[in-house]
Amino acid sequence: MQTGALVAIYRLGIKELWSLWRDPMMLLLIVYVFSVGVYTAATAMPETLHKTPIAIVDEDDSALSQRLVAAFYPPDFTAPELITMAQMDQGMDAGRFTFALYIPQGFQRDVLAGRSPALQLNVDATRMSQAFSGSGAVQQIVLAEVDEFVQRERRSAAAPVELALRARFNPAQDNTWFGGLMETINYITMLSIVLTGAALIREREHGTIEHLLVMPVTPAQIMLSKIWSMGLVVLLASALSLNLVVRGLLQVPVEGSLPLFFSGALLCLFATTSMGIFLATVARNMPQFGMLMMLTIVPLQLLSGGATPRESMPALVQNLMLAAPTTHFVELGQAILYRGAGIEVVWKPFLYLALIGSVLFALALARFRNTISRMG
Repeated sequence: MQTGALVAIYRLGIKELWSLWRDPMMLLLIVYVFSVGVYTAATAMPETLHKTPIAIVDEDDSALSQRLVAAFYPPDFTAPELITMAQMDQGMDAGRFTFALYIPQGFQRDVLAGRSPALQLNVDATRMSQAFSGSGAVQQIVLAEVDEFVQRERRSAAAPVELALRARFNPAQDNTWFGGLMETINYITMLSIVLTGAALIREREHGTIEHLLVMPVTPAQIMLSKIWSMGLVVLLASALSLNLVVRGLLQVPVEGSLPLFFSGALLCLFATTSMGIFLATVARNMPQFGMLMMLTIVPLQLLSGGATPRESMPALVQNLMLAAPTTHFVELGQAILYRGAGIEVVWKPFLYLALIGSVLFALALARFRNTISRMG
């Protein structure tokens, strides 16, 4: 590429940055999603138990029942509220607690006698996220405490098989670690598409695209200027978010190399900004672009492996999503940020991102040229 073309791309990119600077709503959106958006999404993951209210009816008042009461503690649960049987239904109806555990009289005696007594767990299912994940957690806690108590009381020999559980990469199994990093990756994708597409539509609505057509610049130079300028903005904003919000405010450790991660982000930005320009050439105005964004962003975020493991999806969906840049970006992001992987592990996602980005750029350029020719 000649020096004159590089200068033209640079100056057109500076023009895009000045246009963005004069758009307060876009600036507010960037600041919001990479600060408040990342923080709220990380601390309010659907499966997270945090200060879940629980009440316990302890009619046994034994060593085992007191052990069960002491097993529920912050931050997953609030300190258990000891209530009577008469207060249980009233408290559930009033929404004072999500779980109410009933321990019947003679519970410890029946457990030690091997009679398998039943406990009653009442769940407020209107609190869907806490109810679904919390009921399983309550059952695990109760079974673990009862099993340990019985073995200690009977002084039985150790079980022939003992499971030693070691959770790697997230020992505390804190959902904040997952949510903060994944939301940063999601917002990199979303903002890159929004900014480039909005920049092109804004020029078309303001009539400045006609001014560009009479200048000695090519459609490829116009596209590249929007790609590098908007990509730079998203890259800087995500770097600040990752260091100030995720690592600083949320205290999420990052195991791998940040330069390697942002190198992958550059390739993803090349693909997603090209996608944004393509969508902007399809849409006639900003409302249509917003509707296309919804149809594009939701599948990219939900089916790329950031919300649900790809292995849990149907084989057809897994194969189709291999053509999406976000699938490979999530893969390399999780490998680098969580597991500290190097380039020898993530070179395939890097290669796929480069190929997908080249294809999307070619498609967007062809569509952009066609749009310009119709305008001319």
